[in-house]
This record gives sequence, structure tokens and C-alpha cells, in this order.
Amino acid sequence: MKQAKTEVVISHASAITLYPETVPTWGLDLHHLHLTRRDGRSGRKEAGIQQHRGRLIESDVIRLGDVDVTSPVRALLEVTTMARVEVGLVLASCFLHRRLVTMEQLVQRYAGTIDRWPQTLTTDLVLRLADGRIESVGEGRVLHLCFAQGLPMPCPQYEVNDESGNIVARLDFAWPEHGVWVEFDGRIKYQELLREGESATDVVLREKRRQEMIEDLTGWRCIRLTWADLSNPERVAAKIRAAFARSAA
Repeated sequence: MKQAKTEVVISHASAITLYPETVPTWGLDLHHLHLTRRDGRSGRKEAGIQQHRGRLIESDVIRLGDVDVTSPVRALLEVTTMARVEVGLVLASCFLHRRLVTMEQLVQRYAGTIDRWPQTLTTDLVLRLADGRIESVGEGRVLHLCFAQGLPMPCPQYEVNDESGNIVARLDFAWPEHGVWVEFDGRIKYQELLREGESATDVVLREKRRQEMIEDLTGWRCIRLTWADLSNPERVAAKIRAAFARSAA
């Protein structure tokens, strides 16, 4: 342990799993223990351990219990150099939403040498797409789908007002200019909406009434997406474009 403490820091996805705040690990490589060497030498991969090289500055390292780990800013940037854009976008949006990092911190640290690491084209794109208004993995994946399929980027958490100007609903995503909005129906979402004494059917009926109210107030079309839909992004994109066309007709 002494050698590990002095020469390596737990980093990348492995650091993220140790933070006190629970964050989603969807799409991350959790099969290896990721370590960043303090001596600047090239890393190696063996026996379930992936070592990395990369200069660590003082703010990059925090102490959790009896181990050193990379900070949320550093670990997030590390992950974006290894993960797919979709995974990086989901994680970055989560970190921003939960205020574990700020975009200013990410951009500053990225420009402070990390931008010269290999594979940072992905990092650059993630930083341009990440949005702290995204509230779940599913919503992050929908946002990435819109980008990857060449759709106009939607407005997350769009507020709907009633005739008196009161906010009566927030939509997961909306295209006001096209009169279309998207709701992502994940399992966790319905669990969170479940009130004491209610059944799943009660939640569904309440959501149906909410949708009807929003349609009456806005005249917009609603598209509901599930996890299964995200496995066929081309079909989802076609459905959204068709809704745009119908609203414009």
C-alpha cells in the first residue's frame, strides 16, 4: 500500500466510483483498476490494472480515506479521453447537474495541458455538448442522439406556463420553433413520480393528464421515448423529423 500511495493515484473511472456522491457509471470501464503514475513514466496494463501517464498538478489529487484519487474535474476529463462521446456527455452533464464541477473549471483544466493528450478530440466535443440541465442518463443519451443524428439541438427542461404565467410543467426536451417536445420515460422516472399509496397505473394516468394539459396550452406534439427506443437512433430521428413536418403542415 505504501508504494501505491507514493507512486500512483486512483484515476479515471476507478476514481469516480470512490466519490461520496453517487454518480452513474453507465458505459464506463469498471473491469480495470485505473491508476495514474506520479513519476511520469509510461503506464502498462496487466492483471486487471491499467496504469496511465499524465502530469498531475496539486489540484488534480484529493484524499479519500487512506487513498489518493484524482479530483472530479481531472477524473471526468480523463474519462472523456477513453470513453465514447455519448458516455462522456452523459457523465459530464451529470457532474455539472450535481455541481461536482463547473464548466469553467473543466475548460480551464483542459486548456492547462490536458488538451495536448491523445484522444482529446472527444473531450473537446463533450465539453461543447455537456449541459447541466440534463437530469439522467437517459436524457443525456437523448441529447447525444439528437447531435449524432443531425437534429436541431433541443432545449432541455423547457418551462411551460399557464394563462397566468405560472410554470406548470417542465419538458425534458423541446423544440419550440417546431412545436414538438420529447419526454424520456425511464423506469427511475416513474419510480420517482410514485406518490404514497399510488400504483404504477395511477402514475401513468397522471402523466397522461399532464400531457393533455401541455398539449392544450402549447398545441405541440409529444414524443415519448424509452430505453428500448435508444437502441434504434435512426428510427427515433425519423420519428422526430416526421413530427416536425406534421407541425409545420
